[in-house]
Parts: sequence; structure tokens; C-alpha cells
Amino acid sequence: MAGRIGPVARVAGGAAAVLVAALTLGTLVAVAMRAEDAPQLGPADFAAIRFTMLQATLSALFSVALAIPVARALARRSFPGRGLLVTLLGAPFILPVIVAVLGLLAVFGRNGLISQGLMLLGFEPVHIYGLHGVVLAHVFFNLPLATRLILQGWLAIPAERFRLAASLGLSPRDVARTLEWPMLRAVLPGAALVIFLICTTSFAVALALGGGPRGTTVELAIYQAFRFEFDLGSAALLSLIQFAICATAALAVWWVDLPAGFGGGLGRVTERWAISGPGLRALDALAIGLAALFLLTPLAMIVAEGIPRLADLPASVISATGRSFAVALSAAVLTIVLALSLATLALGTRGWKTGAVEALAVLSIAVSPLVIGTGLFLVIYPFADPISLALPITALVNALMSLPFAYRALAPALAEAETVHGRLADSLGMRGWARLKHLILPRLMRPLGFAAGLAAALSMGDLGVIALFANPEQATLPMEMYGLMASFRMEQASSAALLLLVCSMGLFWVFDRGGRVRAAT
Repeated sequence: MAGRIGPVARVAGGAAAVLVAALTLGTLVAVAMRAEDAPQLGPADFAAIRFTMLQATLSALFSVALAIPVARALARRSFPGRGLLVTLLGAPFILPVIVAVLGLLAVFGRNGLISQGLMLLGFEPVHIYGLHGVVLAHVFFNLPLATRLILQGWLAIPAERFRLAASLGLSPRDVARTLEWPMLRAVLPGAALVIFLICTTSFAVALALGGGPRGTTVELAIYQAFRFEFDLGSAALLSLIQFAICATAALAVWWVDLPAGFGGGLGRVTERWAISGPGLRALDALAIGLAALFLLTPLAMIVAEGIPRLADLPASVISATGRSFAVALSAAVLTIVLALSLATLALGTRGWKTGAVEALAVLSIAVSPLVIGTGLFLVIYPFADPISLALPITALVNALMSLPFAYRALAPALAEAETVHGRLADSLGMRGWARLKHLILPRLMRPLGFAAGLAAALSMGDLGVIALFANPEQATLPMEMYGLMASFRMEQASSAALLLLVCSMGLFWVFDRGGRVRAAT
């Protein structure tokens, strides 16, 4: 492939690599330079660091521990709707964080379902704010991810081993000790580290459920230093600390292998002969039922509470929805351009250059969006007003955050297309635009649709960088929704949450479905 990509593709790939490096490493350098003027860390900063590590650790441990019985039940039971349930396990990943928070409040909040039931019985209502609220929200988001990771490990165990165990008369405890525990020992560290990395960059969850200074994460401390105190030195120093935490976690994830083939084979159930007893079946049904209840009830509450007041949404919510669509579509287009350019460049290089391009494509995993936002502000501020560029900056950073997922979806498909059809295209003299139009794009429609839908959905629901820059006239739908929650207009916030949920899921469905329909057979 090195000789197949034309000069235009090389220029596009090089430009994408330079842009990604500037947005990650360049902004980090700008932050580091400004951090020299920062005062020393105070007690509140150390408390934020401790809280960040504590909540991420607890969230990872609880998510993985609760996912084990759910994944085991899904791996060994076949029942109507199993495929749909496994599919729904991926929904929280693209669910807007602020929407999920409102759904959790409707169930676990002071006026939620559980609190109302407790008060009817004469008990005190549930208090969701603080460490336990943050951990609860993170478990809601990451329990499905942990289940999918562990489920893949279970389904990777060859069926012949279970047949052999049954022929030898091994009990369920013996099967767990000889087959399942070795798999869990290999899978669990990687799953826990991935979730820990995700939780270290928590912003919207801590903002909504932290409950005050004792529930402040490093991300939230950056926001407070930047937005309320305009202490750029402290914000820069905290950004470096956040980068160190994220980079360490990312390196740990890289070092610990995840289960091979993650994402495939989720429809297969291995027949087990030693688990047909009614007690074990009841335990599996209980695990699946409780997980489904925990994950689906908040979504059902959003729908139930949001529908009655949809017609009464203020005009500001409608305007914010339009801005969110503009940001989401711009982020999706930019994500696809960057991912496809970098994938083409990586395919046209050899040796360490390929590794460098791939590292750039996933580098944003180790950099918090608020760190990038802080660095962009420091770079732009001497020359222009960053507030006036809030929406373009948000789209740019959102595209960068979605880039690793899009690259992982596109790069293997591009390599396969070139391997299978590349020589034929060479013999026909297909280069440049003709090669892209007739060879690459038709065979990349499925991953292109998935990547664009994922980028658009994540950007539509993002409440991160926009909170650093935007004023009320530039608010996106998540920011407008948070404003309604902060002013205790919960009924309108519920309707805005339903609108945001429909928009995010709708964008993902349209792009993903469009890619499938137009995919080459």
C-alpha cells in the first residue's frame, strides 16, 4: 500500500496527524508553560485528587464485580429477547451523561421512586449526592461495558471444554475453578482498568451529583478554577495532574491485554450440562432481571416524566437543540475525515511510522477534554476571544474524543479492502479520488456509518468543553438542560432530557442504519 496512496492522500494524512498532535501534545505544552506560574497545590486540590482516585477505583470494582454474575448468566442461558438485551447493554455508552443523571435522580433521588416508597413505609428518603451518587452513576454507565467485556471472555472458552467437563462429571464448582476462574483472572484486570480510565475523566457526573467540595474531581476543579476564578495557572497545573492520571491509566490498559476478539460472538450460547438445576436457573434469572431493572428503569422514567411537558419547552431549549445538532454533525464529519486520513496514512507507511500514526489516532484517550479545552484557551486568548469560538472549539474537541473509536472501526476495514481488491485496482490504474470512490468508500460504509453515528451521538450529549467557553446565548442542549436542573425546573428538565435522548439515539440510528443500507455486498 505504500506506493498506492497518492500525494493528495499523503498530504491529507499528514495534515490530520499534525492537527491531532497540535490538539493533544500542543495544548499540553501550552498548559505546561502556563503551569509554571501556578501557586502550590492547596488542601482542596489534594482532596480533589484523592476523590478522583477513590471514586474511579470504587466505580471500577463495583462495575466489574456486579458484571460477573450477569455475564455468566448471559453466557450460559438462552431465552427470548436475549439478543435485544445484549444490544441494549451498549446503549448507556452513547447515552448523554446529563440525561442518565436525571434518570437516576428520578429513581434514586430525594423525590424518586425509591425515596417515595421508603417514606410510605416511614423511613427517610435516599440521599444520592456525594461519593455514593457518583459511584452509582458510574456503575450505571460502566456495568454494561464490563458485562460485554467479561461476556466475551466467557464465550471465548471452547465449547468442547464444557463437554469434556460434563463427561468427567465435574460439578459447577469444579467447572468454575478449572475453566471460568482462569478466564476471569485474565479478563478482569483489563476491564477494571478501562473503567477506571473512563471514570478519571468524570465531569458531568461530578458536577451534577458530587454534592459540594467533598465530591469534587480534578476535572471539576479545573472547571471551577477556569470558569469561576479565572485562575489560569491553577487550571493549567490541575490539567497536568489530570493528564498524568489519565496517561498512567491508559498505559496500564495498554499493558494489560483485553480479551481477544472483543465485540464478536455475542449471539452464541455454549450448552452447559451441569447447570440445569432450578436453583442455578433462578440465580441466573435474578442476575439478568436485576441488571435489566437497574439499567432500564431510569430510561423509562425519563420517557414517562418527559412526555407530558414536551409542548411547554421554552424557546431557549429549541435554539439550544439547533446548536447541538450543528456541533454534533460538524464533529461527526471531522471525526470521519481525521480517522480516514490517518488510517490511509498508516496503511501507506511501514515500521515505526505506522506505529506513530496509530499512537496519534488513540492519543486523545490519555488526554482529558477539559485539558485540551484549557490549552486551546491559553493558545487562542492572546489573539482572539475564545468565547466567540465556543461552538467550533466544542465540535473540534468532541471530534478528537471520538477519533480513537472511529479509527479502530475504519482502519481494519480499510486494510481488508486494500488486501482483497488493491491489486485489481492497481491493474486498472485506479488512483486518488477514483480509488476512494469506487473501491474504498463502498466497502467502508458500515464502519463509516457506525463511526459517524457514534461521534454524532457522543457530541450531541456532551457537557464538557462547552461548559468552559459558552455563555447562555451559545448554550447547547445538555448545557441548557443542566441550567434547568440547577434552577429546579425539573419538569422542563425532564422534557429536555427526553428531547436530548431522542436526538442522540436518533443521530446514531440514522448514521448507523444509513451505513448498513448503502454498504457494498
